[in-house]
Amino acid sequence: MAAVLTLSGRTAIATAIKARTAHMAWGSGNTGWGSTPPQPAVSDTALVAEVGRRKASQVEYVVPDADGAIETPQGKYSISVIPTVALYFKFFFDFGDGVGSTIRERAIFVDTVAATGVPVGQMYLQPNEVQSPGTLLVIERNAPIVREVTTRQLFEFVVTF
Repeated sequence: MAAVLTLSGRTAIATAIKARTAHMAWGSGNTGWGSTPPQPAVSDTALVAEVGRRKASQVEYVVPDADGAIETPQGKYSISVIPTVALYFKFFFDFGDGVGSTIRERAIFVDTVAATGVPVGQMYLQPNEVQSPGTLLVIERNAPIVREVTTRQLFEFVVTF
């Protein structure tokens, strides 16, 4: 008989992830992908061509809620003060982050370590400012987004464990 990962076990995993530092990395991927990039593999550990990464501005437990204020392509959610099996990650990229880059891939990493000399509290890191990328939690690829200095972008993810 196979063991089953219980809801309490999944909640414990979500709690362990929530306690760690999370960054969203974005990258230019491969220009040959065109407007329909290939699906990433479960064995991926990095982006193809990272442009930079930003620390999460918010990480919260969430529950599905048809009237929830958090809306993703997978559904609507509300924040929960009680630990759950799902986490909401929010990332705000500032006007100057990655300007001129074409973004085709995004990922959430936990436990990124900034390079020596990077000011404590710096929210956006370029690849040369990362000593250790940490562990890749989730990755996605989408149609290209061209970064312009006039745009501040918000990315939201709900990850269920």
